[in-house]
Amino acid sequence: MLKPAANNPATSPELTESLKASVSQKRAHVVSLLTAAIQEFGNHDEITFANSMGAEDMVLTDIIQREQLAIEIFSLDTGRLPTETYDLIEKTEQTYHTKLKIFFPQAEAVENYVRTNGINAFYASIELRKACCFMRKVEPLQRALKDKKAWITGMRAEQSTTRVNLPFREFDTGNKLEKLNPLSDWTEQEVWAYIRLHEVPYNKLHDQFYPSIGCAPCTRPIAMGEDIRAGRWWWEDPTSKECGLHVKK
Repeated sequence: MLKPAANNPATSPELTESLKASVSQKRAHVVSLLTAAIQEFGNHDEITFANSMGAEDMVLTDIIQREQLAIEIFSLDTGRLPTETYDLIEKTEQTYHTKLKIFFPQAEAVENYVRTNGINAFYASIELRKACCFMRKVEPLQRALKDKKAWITGMRAEQSTTRVNLPFREFDTGNKLEKLNPLSDWTEQEVWAYIRLHEVPYNKLHDQFYPSIGCAPCTRPIAMGEDIRAGRWWWEDPTSKECGLHVKK
């Protein structure tokens, strides 16, 4: 029997029959999209899934593992993730009897950035924050995507103003490969319904009102009524709040 989340109704939606039916239908669509991608692009050597360990990515991880889809799963360790995220990485590997492919930032780049700008320089300006994100996320992502034909994300259209009208599939001009967003039309309620219905492991910070979780210094809980990504880089304008992984060029 699943225990309810700690004082956060967003992570424990009422599992009505209509919600269950919607989740089931959308899950089938995701499986169809991923299966078609495998047929088009080949096996795990050609198609990869970027798991940021967020709730959406855990849904996709569960689907990929349950369906035994030939899709590689990787994650980026920025070096500044919350303890709860590292705990989830370990829990994921134990639950699904798998090993995630982890990519780290280049040590020399991190050392140079910190020596030149300071350990928490990303608070000082958008430029320094984006430089930190590039060093810790974008460059490792580029290595992860090297020689791939397609990559999969857990992005949803309703997550922020920068993701409105997010297609299920698009060409990533920056990384020069196809990009699939199979959860584009999922609601937050559907994501959490899936997690509850299938007992999917998730980051415990979600129960503490962290709907979107990145690096520890750049993530905070949100207040009632705030946008679900309000806790990411909260000192910046909402229209600029992307780390660079999903910025179109």
